[in-house]
Amino acid sequence: MRFTYIDLFAGIGGFHQAADALGGKCVFASEIDAEAKRAYAENYNLTPYGDITQISATEIPDHDILFAGFPCQPFSIIGKKLGFDDVRGTLFFEIIRILKEKKPKLFILENVKQLKTHNKGKTLETILKTLEELDYKVYNNILNALNFGLPQKRERIIIVGFLNKSASFSFPNPKLHGKLENILEKEDAIDAKYLASQKIVKKRMAKHKSLYNPSIWHENKNGNISSYPYSCALRAGASYNYLLVNGVRRLTPREMLRLQGFSDSFKIVCNDSQTRKQAGNAVPVKIIEAVLKEALYAETKAKRQ
Repeated sequence: MRFTYIDLFAGIGGFHQAADALGGKCVFASEIDAEAKRAYAENYNLTPYGDITQISATEIPDHDILFAGFPCQPFSIIGKKLGFDDVRGTLFFEIIRILKEKKPKLFILENVKQLKTHNKGKTLETILKTLEELDYKVYNNILNALNFGLPQKRERIIIVGFLNKSASFSFPNPKLHGKLENILEKEDAIDAKYLASQKIVKKRMAKHKSLYNPSIWHENKNGNISSYPYSCALRAGASYNYLLVNGVRRLTPREMLRLQGFSDSFKIVCNDSQTRKQAGNAVPVKIIEAVLKEALYAETKAKRQ
C-alpha cells in the first residue's frame, strides 16, 4: 500500500525505517539535533528541517500519516517529570497545530511508558482529549520491544489516531522474542576500545554471577547489578558502562542500532558518542512496523465500509 507521511522529532528515522518497509514515502521531516539530521540525510537522502516551532503548518506538504516520537524527557523516570510545565512537554502542541491544519487520515505517536501514569494519569488524559477534540478516534497501549523480536526491554506508549471514525483497530500482540546472539558482533571483531577497564570488570564479577550466556549486565543508579539474555532499555545519556556484554565490554554502535531494529544497511556516519545518543533516543523499528501494519489494515477496511 502506498502512502505519504511526515516524520516529526525524527531523530535518525526509526519511524522512517518502519514506514518505508511498508510502502511509505516521506514528504517532510523535522529534527533539531545537528548530528541526527546528518545521519538522517545520509541514510534517506532527505535533510530534515530544523526547529518545528519555527515552521508554519501551511508550509508542510499534505500527507496521509503523521509520525512523531515527541520529546519524552518531561515524562520519563530519567527526567524531572515536569510534564507540560517543561517547555519540551509543550512540543506536543506542535503536533496538534499540524494535525489541525493538515488533517492526515492517520497518526502514530510514541513516548515513554511513564506518560501513562504521569501526574496521576492527568497528562495522558489531556493528550487524548486534545487529540479527540480534533475529531480523531484514538487508541493507546504500552508495548515492549522484547515482544517484537528485539532483545531489549523497552516499553513505550503508542498512540494511534484515525480520522475515519468507523476504523476498528487492535494493537498487535506478538510474542516474538529476539535472541541476543543475533545482534552481537563476533568477539574477535570487537575493537579493544569497547572493553571495560579491568577495575570495572573485577568489581562487577565480584558482585554478580550471570545465569545467561550471552548476557547483558546492567548496573542501576544504586550500583545493583543484574544480567539477562537481553538488554535493558538503551538510554541516550547513560554512562559507557551502564550496559556491558557478558560483564566485560560495551555495546558497539552497530549492536545498539540492531537492538532498536535498524538494519545493517543503516550507515553509521557520526562518532560513537553521537551514535550511542541517537540509538538511545530512537523508537524501536519493529514496534512501529507492526503497529503501522495493523493501522493500515484498519484504515483500508474502514474505507471499504
